[in-house]
Amino acid sequence: MEEGRRVSEHALDGAVDFKGKPVLKSKRGGWKACYFLLVYEVFERMNYYGISSNLVLYLTKRLHQGTVTASDNVNNWVGTNYMTTVLGAYIADAHLGRYKTFVIASVIYLLGMFLLTLSVSLPSLQPPECHEMDVTKCKKASTLQLGVFYGALYILAVGGGGTKPNISTIGADQFDDFDPKEKAHKLSFFNWWFCSIFIGTLFSFTVLAYIQDNVGWALGYGIPTIGLSIGLITFLAGTPLYRHKLASGSSFTRIAKVMVAALRKWNVTVPVDSTELHEHDEQEYTNKGKFRINSTSTLRCLNKACVKTSSSTSEWMLCTVTQVEETKQILRMIPIWVATFIPSTMLAQTNTLFVKQGVTLDRHIGRFNIPPASLIAFTSFTMLVCVILYDRVFVKIMQKLTKNPRGITLLQRMGIGITIHIVTMIVASLTEMYRLKVAKEHGLVENGGQVPLGILILAPQFILMGLGEAFLEVSKIEFFYDQAPESMKSLGTSYSITTVGIGSFISTFLLSTVSHITQKHGHKGWILNNLNASHLDYYFAFFAVLNFLNFIFFMIATKYFVYRAEISDSIDVLAQELKEKRANVSNQAVPNY
Repeated sequence: MEEGRRVSEHALDGAVDFKGKPVLKSKRGGWKACYFLLVYEVFERMNYYGISSNLVLYLTKRLHQGTVTASDNVNNWVGTNYMTTVLGAYIADAHLGRYKTFVIASVIYLLGMFLLTLSVSLPSLQPPECHEMDVTKCKKASTLQLGVFYGALYILAVGGGGTKPNISTIGADQFDDFDPKEKAHKLSFFNWWFCSIFIGTLFSFTVLAYIQDNVGWALGYGIPTIGLSIGLITFLAGTPLYRHKLASGSSFTRIAKVMVAALRKWNVTVPVDSTELHEHDEQEYTNKGKFRINSTSTLRCLNKACVKTSSSTSEWMLCTVTQVEETKQILRMIPIWVATFIPSTMLAQTNTLFVKQGVTLDRHIGRFNIPPASLIAFTSFTMLVCVILYDRVFVKIMQKLTKNPRGITLLQRMGIGITIHIVTMIVASLTEMYRLKVAKEHGLVENGGQVPLGILILAPQFILMGLGEAFLEVSKIEFFYDQAPESMKSLGTSYSITTVGIGSFISTFLLSTVSHITQKHGHKGWILNNLNASHLDYYFAFFAVLNFLNFIFFMIATKYFVYRAEISDSIDVLAQELKEKRANVSNQAVPNY
């Protein structure tokens, strides 16, 4: 009995401390460790959105780029930021571990921020100011000026690629899935994680946007640089409290081995009895702090990879059942992953075309001049309020009705978010239709100019975007983390993050393609530098249709998706086996972090 009590004091999920020793739950992990991570995320999001929210205006006002070019450059940079997370997840899982990968990437991130602040501060690194209505007539930035500015941005993208997929995963690692109490806390972790994100973004879209628009870009970028430094110091201060997961090898290599082995044994018959398939002893997994997974009938063709044959002499010819099932789990998520591309494309509009709309409207409320990027604060504030209400009110009500610990399933929550996105683009189209009507009535179509409408007419589309993201984004990152195999959590997290990157690249493609096609045969086009002569109402209506088609695809993908089994179902068995493991590894050194 006493021995069982001692085992329960340790984390049962293979977590170790900074020195590689088994973790005492009372000493490390849990919320006391997560507080340091949440503080970092506030400053990091303040930094990232302090750049991205107003970047389209910096490119047009200071670097004198056209609407389509500036929007494409913003989308490409945002896309790269999120796509580099695949590399960050790979390095963390295969080589350095999450902690060390995060720290190195954070230093790169900070260096990029210092260079960017320098770029917007020194007059020699910017073209001369220009007050022409058509910015394409202004003097362009030199190669050196563009090189320093974009060099800084893409150094930031490299650094962000190492931090984004690992920081939230490190946070989730602080809770033991085998402890019912800690597992319940993990269900709330991602909601509170997004609350920290919203606090940082809210500051960016209000205070920083105002400073950049009315005081200066140097101070507007200098403040988040200082904040990022504070965030990194805070993260490092929490090091003694963190639980760590060992690097488990390349996820991509393990997946590739399964695919190759299955193809090379394509003609082999899979035995009906799954016990005849190749698998290691349970104790071998337990000693490594890993989990064995039983064979399933889904994607049965991949089971060929673990069929024993006389020629199965290498890892590229014979895989374990667990390795095959891990690959299945990753592949099963791909349709859901694809279904989140279009919603991420919608989100890309808030930093580009939605902000450009605000430039054309009356931004005065009394003596106060509202920066267009500040409208994104409506999105952030709506997300913050909705997430808190969802976690504290909605979930508790739905738990009684559905008996589901989450209230509703993650996929149901994602589906609600996608539906709201459809409504958002319909409202955006109708609002733009009205703005163009007023512009025409006041003769502002040909020469451009400010439309005599208050900027707050755009508030509904920003609020709806926030409501949709409150349902979609939180459930998306939790879904891909939760459904990823235990040894591929960073890869699962990068799934959710890369959707934003892919969505941004899709936005670039659609914007350039639609702009080009609609200007053929002498037509003015839907997206011009002069928005009063454009037809963003048509463009947003096109997005509404695209969202609807994507929703149909999502429903089909959801119907055939199979949730992975909860590893905590086997807690009693593994807890008993871990007694021996603790005795074996308590005095052994483990690779450092």
